[in-house]
Amino acid sequence: KLSIELAKLYNGEIINADSMQIYKRLDIGTAKITEEEMQNIPHHLLSIKEIHENYTVYDYQKDARKKIEEIKNKKKVPIFVGGTGLYIKAALYDYEFKEENSNQVNEYTNLSNEELLQRIESFKLNISYDKNNRKRLVRLLQKLENNVPISKKGNHLLYDDVIFIGLTTNRNILYQKINERFDKMIEPLLKEIKPFFEQNIESRALKTAIGYKEFYPYFLGENTLQDAIEECKKNTRKYAKRQYTWFKNQMNIKWFDVNYENFNETIDEVVNYINKKNSNIKN
Repeated sequence: KLSIELAKLYNGEIINADSMQIYKRLDIGTAKITEEEMQNIPHHLLSIKEIHENYTVYDYQKDARKKIEEIKNKKKVPIFVGGTGLYIKAALYDYEFKEENSNQVNEYTNLSNEELLQRIESFKLNISYDKNNRKRLVRLLQKLENNVPISKKGNHLLYDDVIFIGLTTNRNILYQKINERFDKMIEPLLKEIKPFFEQNIESRALKTAIGYKEFYPYFLGENTLQDAIEECKKNTRKYAKRQYTWFKNQMNIKWFDVNYENFNETIDEVVNYINKKNSNIKN
């Protein structure tokens, strides 16, 4: 609701920054915005991948930066919305990713696990790693032999006019809202998830998304529906706590307490803050 109002006021277009809303058919559990709720505001990077497709933060970085330029070229304002902090940071900060050298990876496929280990151990590392995970051994060896990290975590913004807004509330109210949300959406959520189970779809997205992975044991008869619902609520509460901690440590965010009785007041507070920030940027 806040993002839609800001997009109307500032001639904006919205870029999804939720790693699970990237996927088609994951709508209810991710609380994906509906066509009606969009109110004709353009939304980008929403429902762009099938659930069996892999999509990395590196893919998102490329796609999001392209969208930023497309929106700015239209003299409009890009507005990122979502809680996947690493996606936002990869898009807006100087994160650098090094694509894997496919020829080198193919070269490693001819090596046995013992040969991989011998070459890794020749670097005399003082770190622990899984010696039985071949995929990780190949990545580790490639990283060592190139002497270049696969990713560089940057802390410098690429844009000088970014404004970070965060919504917060009392922890007890937050947990109550989480519980109420799951209770309301359980019936449509089960209808959304059941076809995945019946089609035996076990993609990475379904195995990691809160609100989906918890229901597979239920459909297998390993626990009750109430167990699955309670697990969803618990995992969401834990995730919300981790999100707050991550954002507070990683970005210069201005936090606003949500007024659930009159959300328009919250919107007005955010707008006043943005107008002051914009005035300072222009000056």
